[in-house]
Amino acid sequence: MKSTNAPRTPGSSITYTIGHQGHHIVRTPATRSETVTPLSMERANVLGVRIHAIDIGRAADQIEGAVASDRRGYVCVTGVHGVMEAQNDPEFKDILNRSLLTVPDGMPTVWVGKLQGFGSMKRVFGPDLMVEVCARSVQKGYTHFLYGGAPGVAKQLKYALLSRFPGVNIVGTYTPPFRPLTEAEFGQLKDTISILNPDFFWVGLSTPTQERFMAANVDGLTTKVMIGVGAAFDIHTGRLRDAPDWVKISGLQWVHRLVQEPTRLWKRYLVNNPRFIWRIALQLTQTKHYS
Repeated sequence: MKSTNAPRTPGSSITYTIGHQGHHIVRTPATRSETVTPLSMERANVLGVRIHAIDIGRAADQIEGAVASDRRGYVCVTGVHGVMEAQNDPEFKDILNRSLLTVPDGMPTVWVGKLQGFGSMKRVFGPDLMVEVCARSVQKGYTHFLYGGAPGVAKQLKYALLSRFPGVNIVGTYTPPFRPLTEAEFGQLKDTISILNPDFFWVGLSTPTQERFMAANVDGLTTKVMIGVGAAFDIHTGRLRDAPDWVKISGLQWVHRLVQEPTRLWKRYLVNNPRFIWRIALQLTQTKHYS
């Protein structure tokens, strides 16, 4: 059985309903979606990580199109942290590069894309992408499953999204434990997803854990599009404060996050950011080539 190796909070819980009215589950045969190769769209090269030159509207269009055409894939929301994780991990870089969609989660990746000639490229922030997709889902009836977060967070997120988007169809939630899933736990998750067959499977772990989980399980779980959105679970439930727009646009959201979680994030930002700047300088001056 495939499992996630992320450190998680102790204990696990799973809840599921059909719609938000709490209707009884009716088991129906699940149909197999077509596994998707990466979308044939322009991609910026950020230290060898191929990030789609896209904005949030076009990203949501592509994700919605995959669901509407019954295709399967996973979406990576990638910033400097993900790019730097990929530098010493070829397998992880391959996971990012063979996704259905890898979107620019941070302003530095957007700036690099613009320097490479992708003038319409804009930031696609994970929590904003979740909002955009959920807003579109209300009228179109797409279904959602929430996987991740500390105990109780996925349920809180469900109710937060229902409050913000009345009628959005969240069919279930799952909080993974602070360890890899056992075969029995993964089997329970797999059976539940087979019953619910959600259009969207949102993963709120952390990078690179959520990307590894999606790549390992996109063909094994009966869902269409898996989307890794990391901190979106905590931001939309108020556990983390979102940054003001001017902070996001200026590329300083990492400072806002660091102030809130210094113990967990200091190495990610204070070590990775200078390394990223140095390597990008080498790439842009063609001193070093990244493929």
